[in-house]
Amino acid sequence: MPEHTPGSPRTELLLEALKAAIVVPGEHRLFRAGKLSGLFASRVGLGAETSLLAIRLGMLETVRTETRGKIVTEWVRATPKAVAFVHEHDSPRSVLRELKGVLDLTREGVPIWMAEAKAEVTALSSRFEERANAMLTRLNDLATRVEAALRRAETTGPAVGEAVGRLVPWAVEALEYLDHRPHTGATGDCPLSELFHAVRVRSPGLTLTAFHDGLKRLHDVRAVRLTTGAEMAEPEYAVVVGSGLMCAATR
Repeated sequence: MPEHTPGSPRTELLLEALKAAIVVPGEHRLFRAGKLSGLFASRVGLGAETSLLAIRLGMLETVRTETRGKIVTEWVRATPKAVAFVHEHDSPRSVLRELKGVLDLTREGVPIWMAEAKAEVTALSSRFEERANAMLTRLNDLATRVEAALRRAETTGPAVGEAVGRLVPWAVEALEYLDHRPHTGATGDCPLSELFHAVRVRSPGLTLTAFHDGLKRLHDVRAVRLTTGAEMAEPEYAVVVGSGLMCAATR
């Protein structure tokens, strides 16, 4: 059995938990406890299985644990793999696949709906309005997502010249990560520490010095914009540009 299947309850639960962890940076309770929020509602059943899967695949990493009596509370945070997973399963292909499924179900349901409408003439007006509104809401939502997916698809690929691409071989990975990051719910400029670890997932040999040199080249050709960011939590990742110390990047 696959660990996660697009559209399955496990994948939907995993996506929901990862998006919650990404939208609010920092550590989160792995499980809900009474009125205290958590990424997963229960320590048993599907919630427990999905949480273990997220940790085993490196999408969530354990930050610390607290023990009070027999109760152990785990605190976790999202990793760059979580951002990549959310983007992959909300990609143009998955959105279009969902749209096809909705169209197929709608086409198959039309004869049934017509038979019910004829059998319930007295309730036709109210039922038609209810179903039409629900269908329009769903189609409007899908249309919005398809438009966003197509915009992402049009910007996929190198956004820099061949010369810069040779000097910064990981440029495409960095630009794609910055493009995809807002669609996962993350806000604000991307901290350089987060960008460095995200790029190293696909370029494990990248050093911090090479990362800084590459960022300056991408900044010079206006492929990225380096900023001071909201705060400087990890100054070792900051890079000097002109007379400023930059610790975040954006497209």
